[in-house]
Amino acid sequence: MLINHDTRCALDAVVDLVNTAPEGADRDDLADVAALRRFVERNDISDIGTLGERDLAAVRAVRDRFAEVFSAAGNEAATRRSAELLNAMIAAAGTTPRLTDHDGFDWHVHYFAPGASLADHLAADCGMALAFIVVAGERERLRRCEAPDCRHAFVDLSRNRSRRYCDSRTCGNRLHVAAYRARRREAAS
Repeated sequence: MLINHDTRCALDAVVDLVNTAPEGADRDDLADVAALRRFVERNDISDIGTLGERDLAAVRAVRDRFAEVFSAAGNEAATRRSAELLNAMIAAAGTTPRLTDHDGFDWHVHYFAPGASLADHLAADCGMALAFIVVAGERERLRRCEAPDCRHAFVDLSRNRSRRYCDSRTCGNRLHVAAYRARRREAAS
């Protein structure tokens, strides 16, 4: 699957956003406006002015809808539900595609209107990135980590769509080591 740089950045941002409140976890990494500002800086999100409590609440609402897209099972009904969610978010954001070259980046498309709120910015750009995945017939690439204690969201961009963990160096390795140790204990007894 060929994904351009801007789409990849938007996919990375939506994964980071969804993972600020992992499925099944009792924590919220967007606890305050300072955490929201760190999210913006970490993802190099441009054209963002002063952030406030309203922005925080709106971004959390957008995050919840994106989380629903990631959590939908991989069947036709789930794809249709994902499309409905994405269509509603993109439309509500007042999508205004425009060409831009800023901050040393080559020409690319922004889908949010100039001066848009952070929530609308994320809904438009990240929503369009996820829409490209759905349109390409690749909805099953939107996954949750199979590690039982993780459940982070990720986009499987592997060639054969075989990625099971959000990070093979942490979740994947931890589970493989645990399985190896269990086999060793079983063989020893």
